[in-house]
Amino acid sequence: MINFWPGLLGAFLLLGVPVQAQPLDPGILQGTIVSPSSQQKQDARSVLRRLAQAQVVYLAETHDRAADHQAQLAMIQALHRLRPNLSIALEMFQQPYQSVLDRYLAGQLSETQLQDQSQYAKRWGFPWEFYAPILRYAKANHLPVIALNLPSEITRKVARQGLDSLSSVEQQSLPPAAEIELGPDAYRDRLQQLHQEIHQGSGNSNNFDRFFLVQVLWDETMAARIARAVKQDPDRLVVVLVGQGHVAYGDGIPNRVSRRLQSQLNQPFQQFSVLLNPSPEQSQQGPAIADYVWSYP
Repeated sequence: MINFWPGLLGAFLLLGVPVQAQPLDPGILQGTIVSPSSQQKQDARSVLRRLAQAQVVYLAETHDRAADHQAQLAMIQALHRLRPNLSIALEMFQQPYQSVLDRYLAGQLSETQLQDQSQYAKRWGFPWEFYAPILRYAKANHLPVIALNLPSEITRKVARQGLDSLSSVEQQSLPPAAEIELGPDAYRDRLQQLHQEIHQGSGNSNNFDRFFLVQVLWDETMAARIARAVKQDPDRLVVVLVGQGHVAYGDGIPNRVSRRLQSQLNQPFQQFSVLLNPSPEQSQQGPAIADYVWSYP
């Protein structure tokens, strides 16, 4: 059995948090927490306390890396003990299946039924056991889980035929047009470079324009759902599990959430982003990439 990372275990003990008997594989959390703005190593206890004071925390993952999901569970457990009023928001489930998630959490569906009725394998497809322990924890502790993502039918149709191809019914899955901002330029430039690498220069400008539009629609839709959750209960911490590309530099989801909430809440709005084990290149790309970088082997 992998030993607990002393830093995280120590943080839990100092917070008065009982270590769970269930296996978390916290040995994969060995490493350091760094604030890119200061390039200083951070104490796990202090970081967890700071995160627990926010209204939104992003735990940005690489989808196919099991260690990231184990880290997410460990951090959710710690944050829950500091902030019992907590929700978990998941990119991995599409919004039309919120009622399926709710029935699972209420004990009305088994895990197998949840997977079948949410079409998890078809619509997400990464191994179920990456996320199942997080869902089990939410169910056992009566924590709401929020389905964030757009239906894949919408994104596929926009990618192939453009936004104007959507029917009036399909458009209801999106935020109002006035809330959708195609930008910023830095975000577009990063995604264009990625698009060119994927297609090795074979894609035309129209293909990239639709690729970028789909990315923005993902971001805006998830941001709108997160903002709605915060407005409904400003005293609740929303922990968001989402891919790193939606969080880095704030250009994907965080800045769009902030835009929706800064002038609408009767209290200051605070959110933090945590990149889980980013690449060395990401870690060196400036202070704006995230509030914290949590690196481990």
